[in-house]
Parts: sequence; structure tokens; C-alpha cells
Amino acid sequence: MSEKLQKAVSNVIAAGYQLDKEAFDFLGTLSQTEDPIKLTEEAVKKIETLSEKPLFIGKEFLEEIAKETLTKKELLPPLTITEAKKAFQPFAKDIEADVKVIEDPTDKISSTGSLGEYLEYFQDRFKKLRRLLRQRIDVKDAVSIAEALKASANSKIKVIAIITEKREIKGKIILKVEDLETSAAVLVSPNTNPEVMEKARTLLLDQVVCVSAFKGRDNLLIAEDFVLPDIPQKTPQKAQLPVYAALISDLHVGSNTFMHKAFNHFLLWLNGKFGNETQRNMVGHVKYVVIAGDLVDGIGVYPGQRKELAIKDIYKQYQVAAALLEQIPDYIELIIIPGNHDVSRKALPQPAISRDYAEPIYEARRIRSLGNPATISLHGVELLTYHGRSLDDVIAAVPNLSFHTPEKAMRLLLQGRHLAPIYGERTPIASETRDFMVVERVPDIFQAGHVHVEKCDTYRGVLLVNSGAWQTQTQYQEKMRLNPTPGIAPIVNLQTMRVTSIDFTTPT
Repeated sequence: MSEKLQKAVSNVIAAGYQLDKEAFDFLGTLSQTEDPIKLTEEAVKKIETLSEKPLFIGKEFLEEIAKETLTKKELLPPLTITEAKKAFQPFAKDIEADVKVIEDPTDKISSTGSLGEYLEYFQDRFKKLRRLLRQRIDVKDAVSIAEALKASANSKIKVIAIITEKREIKGKIILKVEDLETSAAVLVSPNTNPEVMEKARTLLLDQVVCVSAFKGRDNLLIAEDFVLPDIPQKTPQKAQLPVYAALISDLHVGSNTFMHKAFNHFLLWLNGKFGNETQRNMVGHVKYVVIAGDLVDGIGVYPGQRKELAIKDIYKQYQVAAALLEQIPDYIELIIIPGNHDVSRKALPQPAISRDYAEPIYEARRIRSLGNPATISLHGVELLTYHGRSLDDVIAAVPNLSFHTPEKAMRLLLQGRHLAPIYGERTPIASETRDFMVVERVPDIFQAGHVHVEKCDTYRGVLLVNSGAWQTQTQYQEKMRLNPTPGIAPIVNLQTMRVTSIDFTTPT
């Protein structure tokens, strides 16, 4: 959304009115060539003279104001270049939604930040991941660290442990690992197998692994290999019907870099009014839209953010977001989880977006507002949706990863069976007595966002989707040399698990 259009909409809201869907479309189209602020100012003035003041401003009312204030040449019908020529008869409209919430942390989190909870949190993480590791044939003979340290020198042993320290010195890697009883040091020698050394470099702090090693002197274990919990190869569940899911994230409504025009194209597409014939045939099968966090840009999320905000009021940010989401057809199920820019606690896991701040979202249309992360079933297809804040830490910690390859970082999270393994870095993690970030169920689709780069891949039968963003490059991203790929929506056919990525940044 351009800064002028955001200000125009904000002016209407501040005056106590709302724009209905068609009026918003009209204003969005008009703003591409004319000043929408002038039009809304005149509209509010006109309403103030009426004896009965409407709550919603309609398209016809705006057209009348436009005829009075603009020349005939300036008056354009709403997005005529993208209007579908054929009547839109969506297949999904006649299909009943099939949504099951499998896991939502919203009503289960209860952290107080006590030391006891901190210990319980890590114990729960260790026990869950140890259980997953022991399901592997190559880990069944693992022993405790205490038993391993009693073994004779050069004995081959396996231990399941959590990595608490990691250092690389002169070509060798030294780890400190521990289990529920004791700790030990692990040496990855420069002379070891290059593949094992490469694997060791990808290990993350606070990750639970099985160390295959030789017993060295004292409390030293000499690593021979590392085994991660990993996910098994699977055949994904597929929907019985040809229904699709649009997996998007990171709208950042309220930022002066929010891409209103592209997002408006997306909304028009959902309504059968944008795209080529193939794309319009596809959209009739869209039954679900899942937004993986950062619906708005928020306030005070990072230093200097205020100067990059077009809307500096969090309530108004959600009001504008609500006006946009209201335009999604009613037959489409809308599922939303929070991100680090939304109004929810910042520590993972996050509860659903606070209704106290985002009331307009809940009032605009029917939604399913869940916590972060959440696992849901869409027509029998299990989707693990997670905003992805921890991707920052993983990308920073592992060589050869970058923000431009988020699918590789997502793969590492699945290999470790944990969505936020590194404790104490950029990603705040609450010391719950239960670790909600362990990937106990293997999903059919793993969706994340946060890094603003749209990428898709498959790992052991699981479809990986990073949803990109609807925000152009920010000053912060420019400093980080991050070039986002915004305005692209991954659309998943739940019957075939094929992904079609549609670019909404240019007219068709």
C-alpha cells in the first residue's frame, strides 16, 4: 500500500468510518494515478453534512465525490485491466472446509520464567528428542554419558547428549555435551572423515544428537560420526479433492514499504478478477489461505522503525489489515498465526494474536487465529506452520547458509526435529515446562516465513515452503544485504502437493 493510500484510509478510520470492499478497491485503483487523500477528505466533509451518517463508505458514494472533484479523464473504473471476462464460479465454494487443529500452544503456555521451569524445559526437550533418536536402528545401542566414560580406552560407544558448547580451533572442533546426569568433551579431529567434519560444522548449540565415538583419555570422546533425530522418509497425505492452499506471510501492513498494489492483485485474484486464464482457473480451487505471521509491521520492533512507518498506531495498522482481509471470499478459510512484529508475546511459543489490539481482524470476517507454531490438517494434509524467527540464528551459525536459501535452514530444523534449537541468541524462547518447538509429528508440509525470500523444496517427502513477503526491501534489509523476493504467493495443490508460485507484482 502506498503511503498516500495508507494515509487516505487512516483518515477515513480516524473520522470514525470504514470503507467497504468495493470502495477500497476503487480507492486503491484511483491511487495509482491520483491523490486518494484529497478524495477521502472530500468524502468525509460530504458525510459530515448528512443528517444520517453511514458507518461504511461505499463505492458509489466515492464515485460521486470523484465526479465532483476530478475530471472525466481522471475517473477510472476499478482495475479494469484485470477484470475477468467470464463469470467466476469457484469450485471451492461448493466444497465444505475440512480443518482440524492438531496443535496450538495458545491455551497451554504458562511460563513464569523461574529457574525450575528453565530446567524442566530443557529436560523435556532432551527426553523428547532422546525418544525420537532411540526410534532409529543405528541409535538403539546408545548408553548414558556416565556409562560411556567408564568404558576402556579406544572402546566404541554411542551417547545421546545435548550440545552446550561448541568451539573450532586450528581445524578441530571441540564440543561440550551433557545428558540428564553428567557431561563430557567431544573432539572432532582434523584427521576425521571430511563428511563428519562438515556435519560437525552444521551442529547447533542446544541441539540433541547421538555421538558415535571412541573413548579417549579422561572424559574425552573422539567423534566418529553424529546422528540427528531427523525425519523418516514419508509418503505425504494428499487431499481427496483438488483443493488448494495459498501459503503466505509477512504482510507488514503499516510499513511504508508494504506492497499494497501487489497484495490488492492477490485479493482480486482470490475473487476471480486478476490473472491469466490458467491462474483464474486455479484460484477457483483455493479453499485455504494461511498467513504465517507478521500481519502488521508493529511499533518499536527494531531501532529506527518509526521513520519507516506509514501508520504509526498499532490499532490502525490492524484496522487497515482487517479491511484487506475482509476482501477474501467468505468460502475461503483464513488461518493466521503471529510473527515477531505482531501483538503477541515475543518469546516462543507465541499465543494467538491479541484480540485486545487486533479486534478489527476478528470482526472483519471469520478466521482461525492460532499460536506460533501450529499444526493443522487441511483436507487430511498436515501443515506445520511456523513464522520462522529462529532461521536468523540458524543461518548465522551454519557455514554456507544465507537468507537467500531459507529452505536449507528449514531442512536443518527438520533434521534436528526442533524449530528453535539455539537458546539465548536473537530468538527469545520461553522456559515453558514443555518444549512446544520439538517436531514430534512429521508434517506433510512445513511452512515458514520471516526471511522474506520465497523458496520451495522437498525433503524426505515433506514439502518445504518459505512464503516470502509483501514488503519491499527495508533499510535494515539493505544493510544486511538481504534482497527479498516479495509479492510472490506459493499456491499448493493439496491433492498433488505441487506448488505454483504466482508473481503479483506486475499486471497480467
